[in-house]
Amino acid sequence: MSLLVLTVRATLNLFGNATALKINNHKTTLLVGGMNAQDSQAFTTTMGVGLVKPPITYLGHPLTSTRLSIRDCFPLVERVTKRIHICKNFCASNYSLGPTPLILFFLAFYLRPHHRVNLPPGPKPWPIIGNLNLIGSLPHRSIHELSQVYGPIMQLQFGSFPVVVGSSVEMAKQFLKVNDLNFASRPKFSAVKYTTYDYTDIGWAPYGRYWRHVRKMCLTELLNTKKIDSYEYIRVEEGRALLFGLYASCGNPITLKDHFSDFTLNNITRMILSKKYLDKSKSKELKKIADEWFFLNGGMNIGDSIPWINSLDIQGYVKRMKAFRIKVDPFLEGEVDEHIARRHDHLKNEFVPKDIVDVLLQLADDPNPDLKLSRNNIKSITLDLFAGGVMSPTTIIEWALSELLKHPKLFEKATEELDKVIGRDRWVEEKDLPNLPYIKFIIYETMRMHPGAPMLAPHLARENCKIHGYDIVQGTQVLVNTWSIGRDPTLWDEPNEFCPERFLGRDIDVKGRHFELLPFGSGRRMCPGYSLGLKLIESGLANLLHGFTWKLPNHMMNPYDLNMDEVWGLSVYKKVPLVAVAQPRLPIHLYTNVI
Repeated sequence: MSLLVLTVRATLNLFGNATALKINNHKTTLLVGGMNAQDSQAFTTTMGVGLVKPPITYLGHPLTSTRLSIRDCFPLVERVTKRIHICKNFCASNYSLGPTPLILFFLAFYLRPHHRVNLPPGPKPWPIIGNLNLIGSLPHRSIHELSQVYGPIMQLQFGSFPVVVGSSVEMAKQFLKVNDLNFASRPKFSAVKYTTYDYTDIGWAPYGRYWRHVRKMCLTELLNTKKIDSYEYIRVEEGRALLFGLYASCGNPITLKDHFSDFTLNNITRMILSKKYLDKSKSKELKKIADEWFFLNGGMNIGDSIPWINSLDIQGYVKRMKAFRIKVDPFLEGEVDEHIARRHDHLKNEFVPKDIVDVLLQLADDPNPDLKLSRNNIKSITLDLFAGGVMSPTTIIEWALSELLKHPKLFEKATEELDKVIGRDRWVEEKDLPNLPYIKFIIYETMRMHPGAPMLAPHLARENCKIHGYDIVQGTQVLVNTWSIGRDPTLWDEPNEFCPERFLGRDIDVKGRHFELLPFGSGRRMCPGYSLGLKLIESGLANLLHGFTWKLPNHMMNPYDLNMDEVWGLSVYKKVPLVAVAQPRLPIHLYTNVI
C-alpha cells in the first residue's frame, strides 16, 4: 500500500476520532485526479468506496463535465449554504449521516465568493519568517535589488507583518503626499518603547492627539525660524572651536568624525541644555548615547516581526535596549532637575527660558494646555532632539568629504568658488551660504548617494486604501526607499557616479517638495529639525573646505580605493571612519584669532 493511501486513511481516521464524524462508505464515492490506477484501486479497496467519473451532479445540479475548479463550485455553494442553514440542527445531533454535511460546510466556507484583495507584487513568503531570509546586513540594498524584480511598489512579509515598499518618485508621492494622512502613523517597535519613553517622542509617536500637539509645539516653539536664527552665535562659536581644533592637529592623521561630532554635540547641548561638555570622557559618553540611539531605532529586531519569540531576545537587542534606558535615564533626570531648580531660583514672572528644556518645562506648566506634558514626555523629546541633532549632520559631512577625497577635481572646484565668493581673508558666514551654489550641490549629491535615512522611518497604514490599483491593508508597514530613488537611472544620469554638477540649473531642494531627493522625508512626518541640520552641514562643510586642504595619510591607498562600505542603522554610517590629514590654506592669523 502506497504512502499516499496510508496518509489519507490515517488523516481521515484522526479526523473521525476527534469529531465523531465518520465516512459513510455506502454514500461516498471517489473522484480521482492526479493519481495512478494502482493507487486509485488501493484507495477504493482500503476505504470501501466506489469510483465516479464526470459529469457529477448534486441536488440535481451539474458540477462540471471536466476538471473541477473553484468557479465551477460557486453555483453549488449558494445552494449548499441555504441547505446547511436548514439542516444544521439535524446534522449536529446525528453523526451517522456521514461526511456529506461536513464537506458541504467546508465547501460553503472556503469556496464562497468574497472580495479578492489585489496586493502589490512581491516574493512568496515562507511560513513564520516571511521574506526575512531575503534581507541582508544592508536592508536598503537588499530591498532595492528586490524592487528591480517586482517593481516600484511591492509587498514583503516580515514575519507576521505585511510591509509595502515604494521605490520610485511616484510611489513616494503617493505615500507621503497624496495619501499622507492615512500613512501618518508609526509601527510600535521594541526599541522605540525603551528609547522614547513608551512612544512619546516626536519621530516615533503614533499618529493622534498627542503627536499632533508635540509636532505643533516643535514647529512653533522649539525649532521655528526665529528660534534657530537666535542660536546662530552658538553655531559661530562652535564652528570657530572646530577650526581651531583642526588647526592644532594639522599635519597629523585625524578621524574627522570625532572632530565634527564634537562640533554638533556642543551646538545641540548648548541649544537644549545650555551646556558645553569640555570633559572629553563625558563628551565621548554622550556621543555613544546618540550613536546607540540611532543603532537601536534602526536595527531590525526579529522579535518585532515574529512577536512570539520576542521574549527570547535572540539577537540580544532587547537587553541592549534596557541597558540603554538604564544608562540614559539618570542623565536626563539630572538635567530636568537642574533646570527645575534654576527656575525656582527666579520669580515665576521674571524667569526667561534659556534653552529648549526651559521651554518644555514652561509649556508643561501652562494652566490651559492642549495636552499636558509629563516629565517622561520632556525627557523623550529632549533625547530625540539630542540624538538626531548630533548624528545626522556628522554622518553627511563624513560622506561628503570622503567623496571629495575620491574626486580631487571636485575638491578644486569647491575651493575655487570659496576663494571667489569669500576670498582668503575671512571665514564663511551663514549669510554667505546662498552665494555658494557648488557647496550646496555637493551636499545635495551626498544626500542623494548617501541619504542619512536610506529608508525613511516606517509609516503605518491607518485604514485600507488603494495605491495605483493595489490594496494596502490597514496595519501594513510602509517603507520609502530613498536610496533606491537616488539610484533611479530615469531620474539621474550615471546614478552611481558622484557628480554635483547634475544639480546645475535643476529646480530641486531638500525641503520635502521634490520627491527625487528626500533626505529629511516629506509630509506630516518630515523631520521638523531639517533647517537646523542644513545650517550645521552647510556652514560646517564650507569652512572645512575653505580653511584646509585635505589628503589621505601617506600609508593609505589611492583615493579612488577609499573604503566606502556602509554599516546599517537609522542612519547609514561609513564602516571604516574617514582618517585624513589637514593643512591650512588661509593666512595663519585667521587660525590664531579663530576664537
